[in-house]
Amino acid sequence: MFTCQAANSITQTAMAIPTLISLSKIPLLPQPKRTQFTLPTTNSKFLLSANQSSQISSAATILGVTGIALATLMAGPATANASEITIMGSSLQFNEPSNALSLPTWAIHVSSVVEWITAMALVWQYGEKSGNASWKGLSWGMVPLLGGAFCACTWHFFYNSESLEVLVALQAALTVLGNATMCIAAFRIYRSQEQSNNL
Repeated sequence: MFTCQAANSITQTAMAIPTLISLSKIPLLPQPKRTQFTLPTTNSKFLLSANQSSQISSAATILGVTGIALATLMAGPATANASEITIMGSSLQFNEPSNALSLPTWAIHVSSVVEWITAMALVWQYGEKSGNASWKGLSWGMVPLLGGAFCACTWHFFYNSESLEVLVALQAALTVLGNATMCIAAFRIYRSQEQSNNL
């Protein structure tokens, strides 16, 4: 029974992927050539080219399709410790400890890291477009927190192993450092805005 359900869900996922990818290319949908962002505290404008917007949309589509495929594969009547999936006559056995993270929890962890990296890239581009280098400092200030996120994901990937508990302490230290560097970067942005307003 479970084997048939798993095979059906895999077939449906394989059929849904081309459909989801082709939805973004329907000519009837409006495709703006430029997207404009304006910050209320400054007169500078941040513009994304059509190529950059399409690259971000493509990356989001690929991540979404991958998440849907993984969720469909892992869904089904499985026990907490073991699930058996039969594909083309071969069986795969998954045995995980009781403290393993669930698929939705992993989705939150991974998407948070991807969002943070995207935010760092956008802040850096804004610093280049606006000519205000202090915004690039904010992007640098976000790096320690990204390191802390990698520490957490690594520790969870190895099922919270006691031999890797040093990663917990490292994550805490990087979080404190990252909060401090972002605070300094925000103060530098404030000072640069004050100086530009006084000129």
